[in-house]
Amino acid sequence: MSDHNPSDAGASLEQNLNLFLQGVPHSMALGMTLEEVGDNELVIRLPYSQKIVGNPETGVIHGGAITSLMDQACGLAVAQALAPTFDITPTIDLRIDYMRPAQPGQDVLARVSAYRKTRNLVFARGIAYQQNRKEPVAHCVANFMRMGLSKLPWQQLAGDQPQ
Repeated sequence: MSDHNPSDAGASLEQNLNLFLQGVPHSMALGMTLEEVGDNELVIRLPYSQKIVGNPETGVIHGGAITSLMDQACGLAVAQALAPTFDITPTIDLRIDYMRPAQPGQDVLARVSAYRKTRNLVFARGIAYQQNRKEPVAHCVANFMRMGLSKLPWQQLAGDQPQ
């Protein structure tokens, strides 16, 4: 992890999202990367590798790797929607509809957005795809609980109290 502090005035949203992504060990073990940050959406890449293959005979990616990708991507979309404030937002529910198997040898991309925020919840949705967004591997919807933190963890440790 870098020495960069996301609370620095010069830190961009993309830098902060990358720090959050790099702070999740399973995301780093799977090699996930932030590929694109748009106005209200982002794209996360899951690179194809032998360690995520579910069926060695066909080379098809295990559904658990797609689930991890979609959960992580939706969580980052929630962080994007709440920026510049911070909140711990555990996943309450994640529904994934698998449309077809991911093609062996190809990376999987997740394009997600948070589409509604309430005082207690944030809702996200997205698709997983490979070459073409119009041919999704999976669709997902998720909701996340807002825990009520308004300071970054290191600000709280420094003695600041959440608002």
